Amino acid sequence: MDKKILREKVLQKRADLSPKSIIEYSDIIAEKLYKMDSYKEAKTIMSFISFDSEVNTHEIIKRSISHNKSIVVPITIPKTKELKVSEVLDFSELELGYYNILTPKKEYIRFIDPSTIDLILVPGVVFARNGYRVGYGGGYYDRFLSKFEKKVDKIGLAFDLQVTNEVPTDSFDIPVDLIITEKEIINCLKK
Repeated sequence: MDKKILREKVLQKRADLSPKSIIEYSDIIAEKLYKMDSYKEAKTIMSFISFDSEVNTHEIIKRSISHNKSIVVPITIPKTKELKVSEVLDFSELELGYYNILTPKKEYIRFIDPSTIDLILVPGVVFARNGYRVGYGGGYYDRFLSKFEKKVDKIGLAFDLQVTNEVPTDSFDIPVDLIITEKEIINCLKK
């Protein structure tokens, strides 16, 4: 199955989740994340800012800030198809941006060096059990992740319905190390 068809199929399934289920499952996923050593030990965490029917990361961001973790969020630069990261000190610093995704207001953009990141929470539409994923088709995360020289933990946050045995991959795709769903934690490095 090609990426486009797979993406559409899973996005439709995810859109069919009730708002109550999204909140309930997101809370379970967040609680699993908070118990992980890679989260507890991380000083700087990069988190996507969820929108629509994605695993809700808003509470993860707020809680992490309140626990004195440095939270950085992606800012997409459509002209260059580039992802930059900006530190967020308070959730109120965000406003709707490209693709109707929350992004830092201009006066609160604080670009940081990505090499300071200890943990990356990676979005995706479909995740394979080996860590490869199908995103939204822009390639932003694969380009961004390919630039890391040091080992950085990459965790995919997804609902169980977004996990499959395999996805089509390209040579430039970068897999995540773990996938957390409401039902399980998948260690992709053991595959």
